Amino acid sequence: MNHLAIDLQALVTKGKSQGFLTYDEVNAYLPDQDVSPEKLDNLLIALDEQGIELVDQPPVLSFEDHRPTKQQPESPMETISSKDLPKASEAKAAPKKAAPKKPDPAFEKVEDVPGLPRVLLIGDSISIGYTVPVRDLLKGKANVHRILENGGPTTNGTVKLTKWLGTNKWDVIHFNWGLHDLKSMENGKAQVSLEDYEKNLRELVKQLQATNAKLIWCATTPVPDARLNPPRRDGDVQTYNAVARKIMDEQKITTNDLYAYTLPKLEEVQRPANVHFTTEGSQFLAKQVARSIETALGKR
Repeated sequence: MNHLAIDLQALVTKGKSQGFLTYDEVNAYLPDQDVSPEKLDNLLIALDEQGIELVDQPPVLSFEDHRPTKQQPESPMETISSKDLPKASEAKAAPKKAAPKKPDPAFEKVEDVPGLPRVLLIGDSISIGYTVPVRDLLKGKANVHRILENGGPTTNGTVKLTKWLGTNKWDVIHFNWGLHDLKSMENGKAQVSLEDYEKNLRELVKQLQATNAKLIWCATTPVPDARLNPPRRDGDVQTYNAVARKIMDEQKITTNDLYAYTLPKLEEVQRPANVHFTTEGSQFLAKQVARSIETALGKR
């Protein structure tokens, strides 16, 4: 493993420990030479896959933040391939600070417009990608919020959902878990077994139902037939989606089937050999998400 790979593993470990990384910390990792957009994108995706939030400044902890809380069960840390890391030998001379200077706009604070319904998006990096275009599509129709992090697997949701929901009223909640649950770990097993996924999802649905919001389950999107790191298989996506669909049908919760919606155009809208979507692909997803939310709002 080269020194960049070692440094990145240390960076990820630090990020998972404190729950965030600052842009200065990321910039300090980057080599003095220029980093290609593709390599920088891989770095940011690697951090996003770990659920590590990028912030301008470390958050100021209140007294409440220092109180002992229930420990979140840690999942094994993914190994990040050195081939995806920025390499000084590939780049031209350029300023060191190549990382973005502002947080992802998906995490920007939303000021509610009085009188408009409040919508909450819960999900992983796929939902982060379509958050801003959904807001644009529903501008003047709804106040669209999202959880301020990558939602990760259901094990993360069971720990953090109360915090994510807060105390304000939600009119519609559009939610998904799955892509992180089904990914294969170093032992060859899913990060969250199918049995535990069903158990966790039932608990999460029960908690969401208690909000009295209109609920929309969002099916996990397809993964390509390619060598992925960490490994994921589309057959597993279908299996986990089937379990989720069973729960939603039992509970009479609407399903937004992004899997079926995306599959016919997958090669056009998804990045090559990647579970994530192009900018145009995220906009494509956003149209369907916005439609499902508008429909739910019409049934209130």
